[in-house]
Amino acid sequence: MIRVLLADDEELIRVAVAALLGLEPDLEVVAQAADGRAAVSQALAHHPDVAVVDLQMPLLDGFEVTAELAEALPTCAVVILTGRGKPPHLQRALSTGAKGFLPKGSPGGTLADVIRRVHAGGRYVDPALAADALTTPPCPLTPRELEVLRLAEYDTPVAVIARRTHLSAGTVRNYLSAAVTKLGATTRTEAYLTAHDNGWL
Repeated sequence: MIRVLLADDEELIRVAVAALLGLEPDLEVVAQAADGRAAVSQALAHHPDVAVVDLQMPLLDGFEVTAELAEALPTCAVVILTGRGKPPHLQRALSTGAKGFLPKGSPGGTLADVIRRVHAGGRYVDPALAADALTTPPCPLTPRELEVLRLAEYDTPVAVIARRTHLSAGTVRNYLSAAVTKLGATTRTEAYLTAHDNGWL
């Protein structure tokens, strides 16, 4: 019997997935969690073979849960489910130790098959996401430009961004200007949306 942990902050989805997996003769959902921190706690308490975690969750996101479980419970394989997967998300998921990555819109039987595959030591990546990852251009921004742009999400004043990043206001303006130019945007809001839509933030 493969012991499974489910973590998703949307209760309806979590309960539905648990019911579907409960129909499989070789899978048993041993714990559920509504946020990332609870996912790690439940995993440490129940020692599942596979953790199926949502990418976007409160307290800890799917990447952070994966990284913590890789350290604290390396025998537990992690499958990340996402509502809107982007190629950089896939790359980050694999680099943090996830063994599977698939969209929530996948056919019902796919998740059960992926759980079996990762439990047996394999990996699974949604083919469409894998194809996108091969054809999507890399992020043109430096890590510092990304950090400053991420902080500019809500039209945060330059002085506030400067304080948070321990940079001068002029340096922050230079980073924002570089990001806007590199992304072919006309405003920092447009640059932020471009970077966000490409999964770079």
